[in-house]
Amino acid sequence: MSEWKRKRFWKEVGVAPVDEGFTVELDGRRVKTPAKAALVVPTRGMAEAIAAEWAAQEDEIDPRSMPFTRSANAAIDKVRAQFDEVAEIVAAYGDTDLLCYRADFPQGLIDRQTAEWDPVLDWAETALGVRLRAHSGVIHRAQDASALARLAAQVRALSAFQLAAFHDLVTLSGSLVLGFAAARGWRAPEEIWRLSRLDEAWQEAQWGVDEEARQMAETKKADFMHAKRFFDLS
Repeated sequence: MSEWKRKRFWKEVGVAPVDEGFTVELDGRRVKTPAKAALVVPTRGMAEAIAAEWAAQEDEIDPRSMPFTRSANAAIDKVRAQFDEVAEIVAAYGDTDLLCYRADFPQGLIDRQTAEWDPVLDWAETALGVRLRAHSGVIHRAQDASALARLAAQVRALSAFQLAAFHDLVTLSGSLVLGFAAARGWRAPEEIWRLSRLDEAWQEAQWGVDEEARQMAETKKADFMHAKRFFDLS
């Protein structure tokens, strides 16, 4: 990451159309990724978001303040180069989906999971053509192979930029179905994130809030919201 630790050397930041999309220019010179690939993104909106991050840098470049740039770099340098591997990792969440592993005690939590998670599985049956089976307990129970294959095909249909964001939507929520629900706008991303935290919220209501865990959850929520914005701009 040494290439990030440098002073700002440019005065003007611009967005320019290129053959495969849009790029960002610093004093007329095109930005490259850490792997020295051309930073070309699919939409003007994404390029403008990246350009705004570069324009906001002051004396020293701070990559922590540049989430769109980092996500675009990941899409180009990592996801595009290892698309099949990333798609396989993400699709595998369908067989261990958070929404399918239900509590067997207490009844209040069982009822809440049923009321809040079943509608997402209902949506997936219509929108994704797949009905995943829910069960009590944490022991793994394999889902139907044909259902998983249909979900995997929809993951592979994403572009590299979409998959970079979708990877985070799924891994942060622990659910392939919630990832699709966020990507396809089933409900507001804040509501989908809340559904992914149902068990944690129940524990907090019973035993109180652990401040360190709460801060970690807020960081993950911010990352989830960013992933949704990046997906939409893809």
